[in-house]
Amino acid sequence: MATSLKVGIIGLGGIAHTHMPGWQESPYTEVIGACDISETAAETFGKRWDVARVTTTAADLINDPDIDIIDICTPNNYHALLAIAAMEAGKHVLCEKPLAPLPADIRTMIDARDRTGKLLMTAQHFRFGGTAKAMKAELSSGVLGHVYHARSWMLRRAASPVRPGFILKEQASGGPCIDIGVHILDLTLWMMGNPKPIAVTGVARTELAHHPGAFSIWGGAIPQQFNVEDFAAAFVRFENGATLMLEVSWLLHHNIPVEDTQIWLYGTDAGAHWPKCEIYSTNYETQQHYTKTLQLTKDIREPHAQECIEFAEAIVNGAPSPVPAEESLQVMTILDGVYRSQISGGEVRLD
Repeated sequence: MATSLKVGIIGLGGIAHTHMPGWQESPYTEVIGACDISETAAETFGKRWDVARVTTTAADLINDPDIDIIDICTPNNYHALLAIAAMEAGKHVLCEKPLAPLPADIRTMIDARDRTGKLLMTAQHFRFGGTAKAMKAELSSGVLGHVYHARSWMLRRAASPVRPGFILKEQASGGPCIDIGVHILDLTLWMMGNPKPIAVTGVARTELAHHPGAFSIWGGAIPQQFNVEDFAAAFVRFENGATLMLEVSWLLHHNIPVEDTQIWLYGTDAGAHWPKCEIYSTNYETQQHYTKTLQLTKDIREPHAQECIEFAEAIVNGAPSPVPAEESLQVMTILDGVYRSQISGGEVRLD
């Protein structure tokens, strides 16, 4: 099929490179423009991916009438302004996570989406992996009954980013809470069926980043200007009575080589674990326990690429966003609540 959608990418760090295979493999898309505030980064990206039109000015791509999709891969604090400008210029928007650090900004983005009729999607790539898709399909059958409690965490040992876009509050707004917390929380809520959150009690603290000799296996010494949290945890209550315990960290004394990511779901009929993709049930008549392991768990392709392909397909087919912005608003309402709870020292109402 002939290419029908032209793509412009803004922000050319590592994530933009993970998106490119998807845009190239999709039968519907072609990347024709790339932008970064670093001229060197823009030129390097253009040469690597054979993108002729590179610029250091985002407006060049946003206002380009040939471009149909803007892919935003900048640090967090620039997402909302760029996404709103792009939608108002008639572009569909795929935006890296978090959709925006503040719930109010996400609501403004949703308003722009509704006003312009353009598709808006957060690049929550965990949803597009084979294990996540298999688990979601199984859970959608109702196998767990009422999910009344969940536990999830994404914990790293000495594995913090060191670039300014991640560790400076003025660019990122926060640390692991909204960098990796947004991944595991989005996936957990999705698998729970996105119940409405009503309250959160949380902490977001810097415990190890400024320790003498603190380092990251991904970048050496932790820069002194690091001014976001390195650990966050939360207890969330939902309108349907369910609860969730969440933990995230970039730097933790935890018995793992690099990263430990897990979701446990507890229902009235069964329990589940991801990424093992196991369902745990009990026969109360025979008093026997059973474990079912899902088999269809292989990735179709790398999830960052798959999300781009499915976003383009949704545009072509007139389908809804694969990751509705309203669900991203739920996620960020909770994570923003964690920061507010840290400040207040108590539970924060979200409703």
